[in-house]
Formats: sequence, C-alpha cells, structure tokens
Amino acid sequence: MISIFFRHQPLLLDGGMGRELRFRGVDVPETIWSAGALMTDPDVVRQIHSDYITAGADIVTANTYGVIKDDLAKVGIEDRFAELNTLACHLALEARARSQRDVLIAGSLPPLRGSFRPDLVGPGDEIEALYQEQADLLALHVDLLLCETMSSAAEGRAAARAACRTGKPVWVAWTLHEIRPGELRSGDSIDDAVAALDGLPVSGFLANCCAPERVTDAMPRLMSSGGEWIGGYANTFTPIPQDWTLGGEKETDGLLTLRSDLDPASYTAHVADWLAAGATVVGGCCGTRPAHTAKMRAMLDRVKSKTISDE
Repeated sequence: MISIFFRHQPLLLDGGMGRELRFRGVDVPETIWSAGALMTDPDVVRQIHSDYITAGADIVTANTYGVIKDDLAKVGIEDRFAELNTLACHLALEARARSQRDVLIAGSLPPLRGSFRPDLVGPGDEIEALYQEQADLLALHVDLLLCETMSSAAEGRAAARAACRTGKPVWVAWTLHEIRPGELRSGDSIDDAVAALDGLPVSGFLANCCAPERVTDAMPRLMSSGGEWIGGYANTFTPIPQDWTLGGEKETDGLLTLRSDLDPASYTAHVADWLAAGATVVGGCCGTRPAHTAKMRAMLDRVKSKTISDE
C-alpha cells in the first residue's frame, strides 16, 4: 500500500512533537507529555501536524507516543486510554484532510516502561499484550504502524508481533547506543535486532531517536536487512545518560538538552549521508522542527529532479 501511494523514493517522515510543543508554549507535564497536550491543547497538536505537512512531510506520526496505560495510571486517567489514542489519530487525520495532500498517517507504538531504558523493558509476553491493545486501536485509523525507539531486540520483536497481527504495514525503528556504533542501547547488534523479526511481515527497518552520526554508522547494516523501506530519523539531543528517566529524581533526569550544531542545514547534511548509503525513508525525531523538514524536502526535491533529468 505504501508503494502504491509513493512510487518515488525516498519518503520524508515528519519531525519531533514533544519538544515542539514546548517550543510553542504548551505546558507539557513530564509524566504524560503527549496525553497532556491532547487534553489541554489539541489545536496545537493538530497545527504541528499541519506545519509538518506544509513543510513537505510524506508521513506524519500521530501523537500516541507516551499515550500508554502505565503513564496514564500515574495521574489517574488510565480509563481514557482508548479515547486519547483515538483523539491523537483524529488530529493527524484532520490535518491531512485540511492539507488536501496525499500524506500517510503512522501510529506510534512506543516504549512502555521508559525511553532509552532496555533494563526496564520487562517480559516479552507481558509487553506484547499491552502493545496488542494499542496496536488494535491505532490500526482502525492509521496507514501504518511504527514501532519506534525500541531499545532492545526483544522490545522490538514484542511490539512488531502485536503490530503485524493488525494486517497494517509495520516498520520497526531502534534507538542506538550513544558510543558503540552498530549497537542498540541494550548492547544487541543491529543484526541481532533484525534477526529477532524473522518470520514477521515487517517492511521497514530504521534507526531513530539517537545521534545522527549513529544513524550513519547503522546504514550499511540496515541496508543488509533486505527490507523494502530503510532509513532513519535522528534526535538533536546531547548524549543521553544511560540511567536517564523522564521526570525522575536523579541529577541526570529531567529535560534533555539540545545540541547547538544541528540546525536544519547541518542536520540535512547528515541526512544526505544516509541517502548516499541507500536510505529510502528519512526524517527527524526529538528536537527537529518543521524548518528541518522543509530543508530536507528541498534537498529531496533536488535529488528527484536530477534523477528525472538524468533519465
């Protein structure tokens, strides 16, 4: 289905949502940042989707990252799980309808026990059941399911198993180690992570929410996976501490800082390296903004124009 709509590769994913909400003045509670914005500022969420579409994104991701039962239970609104996941999808769909562009909507299946924390993932069968509940909800509204920021091979497999049962196209994106090239944050190799998906109809293999340099390192291994869609979307954070927890109590916890060397032009230079290595899907993650998307769109259009003229 994805190939039918977008025959000209590569595809452009949108950019970050959480930090973008902060940039726009939304009060984002650390416990339920995405759900909080859905409840207090849905118009801003919709506008962010619209801005990414205007900037040239081919795919926008519904704001379901973090709309999970464990987080909602912390503030006593676990019973709004289905409502908020559905609202997130509807806001993305409304933005697409207003744009009158052929844009795909992805549903995000995020880490369930904390981002970047493979030590907190939990038993595969336990989290798979939780992923199944969210995947079934999202599949009613989205064009593909994106299992993103997976920090271990086991986490990615649990999310993908659930997502694949819906019959929707499924992509898996792993967050990579800050220092060791070619490894997930768990220490699993990219090859191990891909092998863990054997037998599942996963069509996209990506790296996300890590430094752009790590995505560059990962591209040869991702390309060897044989997937239909290969690529990455990096964050613009400074290195993330190994024991970092959103809203935690340690000195290493709290709001992550942004690098000063990843403005739209500099970030897009990294993306050019991914494309040169064969990427068919590129975009931005935390800290990237519509201006980053617009810069990538301009580069992709130049590449496509040159390809057509050469033919």
